[in-house]
Amino acid sequence: MPDDRSLALESPAWPFQEARKLLKRYERAAPEKGHVLFETGYGPSGLPHIGTFAEVARTTMVINAFRVLSDVQTRLVCFSDDMDGLRKVPDNVPQQEMLAEHLGKPLTSVPDPFGTHGSFGESNNARLRAFLDRFGFEYEFLSSTECYRSGKFDTTLLAILAHHERIRSVVLPTLGEQRRKTYSPFLPLSPKTSVVLQVPILDTDAEAGTITFEDEDGERHCVGVTGGQVKCQWKVDWAMRWQALDVDYEMSGKDLIESVKLSTTIQRILGGRPPELFTYEMFLDENGEKISKSRGNGLSIDEWLTYATPESLSWYMYQSPRRAKRLYFDSIPRAVDDYYAGLERYWAEERDKQLVNPVHHIWAGSPVTTEMPVSFALILNLVSAAHADDKAALWEFVRRYEPSADPDSHPDLDQMLDLALAYYRDFIAPDQNFRAATEKEARAMADLATRLRKLPKDACAEDIQSEVYETGKTHSFENLRDWFRALYECLLGHSQGPRMGSFIELYGIEETIALIEEKVARETP
Repeated sequence: MPDDRSLALESPAWPFQEARKLLKRYERAAPEKGHVLFETGYGPSGLPHIGTFAEVARTTMVINAFRVLSDVQTRLVCFSDDMDGLRKVPDNVPQQEMLAEHLGKPLTSVPDPFGTHGSFGESNNARLRAFLDRFGFEYEFLSSTECYRSGKFDTTLLAILAHHERIRSVVLPTLGEQRRKTYSPFLPLSPKTSVVLQVPILDTDAEAGTITFEDEDGERHCVGVTGGQVKCQWKVDWAMRWQALDVDYEMSGKDLIESVKLSTTIQRILGGRPPELFTYEMFLDENGEKISKSRGNGLSIDEWLTYATPESLSWYMYQSPRRAKRLYFDSIPRAVDDYYAGLERYWAEERDKQLVNPVHHIWAGSPVTTEMPVSFALILNLVSAAHADDKAALWEFVRRYEPSADPDSHPDLDQMLDLALAYYRDFIAPDQNFRAATEKEARAMADLATRLRKLPKDACAEDIQSEVYETGKTHSFENLRDWFRALYECLLGHSQGPRMGSFIELYGIEETIALIEEKVARETP
């Protein structure tokens, strides 16, 4: 029987496909540094958002896949570009006027508008680390400011200075006419104001390791490129980081494709080998616009976890990373149910299929065993019909459906009930819109109530579903979708809903009959 390593060499799962690229990278010899280095980057100019989590989660999936294929050690570095200048004030943070006074300064030199840390950069770094820690990621955090000031980048910075004109020659064609006049790979920090300056470099001295420039007030300065006195321009900075840290793998969004190409060229100029790269598509908000940390559109980590489990979020991140996906609150119910369906399926699959199942990659090959007898979508519809506003009432319905279930034996289900109540309160209840049944629909629903009365109280979902179907056919609904839509809109207040057999089994036959009688206030002929 093939072992996991043999199966992973052939697996179509995208993390294994990516891991095989790294295996090929070092097919002749293991890395001299003794490990394979993975990097994710974060620009802390705004609050961390769900896209940042996605990059770390997906990279971790590739790391775990690589560990199946190789015994070489791995490291994950989460790098914060916190020495970047504050270019604009984010829309979703306090003290906007105060921040505006510090535009252009490194983020670690801008006061913290939240008042919790020494700088805005440090504050956002702390938030990044907090939610990464919340998910148990194994990573090392690196601050750009600390790397520049400590000398960690000095050797590479001097190499960039030695190739100053050659690097300029590959970057200039990508810039507009005005920007070309001032462009240099280096952005000096003003000795007077600490602002990250975009000014022409008047002279370079590779032997001395210095550059000469004029400050905003016209005063000329000569400073070293080491020790945190300058910062590299973005595309050069990325290449510099790859070179200095010897990065082997990094993901980035589709919006950075051109930057990737340029940074790759620059690193080759420096004599390095660019990392293996993966381009993912962007997350979109409810309007189809790219999610932005500065605008705060789309979902935050905390918002998702208010209504769904961490595993459902990881499931969503795993799916089709090269396809743009709308990430909004209505993504949550399906992600929850798809995760639990995948988990249930996992234990019945052959090993090669398990390695393709997202559950394998969410749990690094060791999934938990959890029984979820009721779907999240079904619970939401139950709450909609029952107008239940507390978990105890929901448990009474669930026990009818699954007598052995209780909070102690099914803690995940107990948690799901809390999440469903929160989701219903915030997203379903405000939009519920019950309509009156037409005469034809009212007759059909009255007939359905009669049929349900004839069923045993413990009738299974399949038998109930058969009666629902037969009722629709008897009353000449040419398209049975119209019949089910009528049930959803009249009984649940929405145009879409659950499989009625499963819903009625959970909600109860007598309760469903009472619901029909309550909602269909019309005498039938």
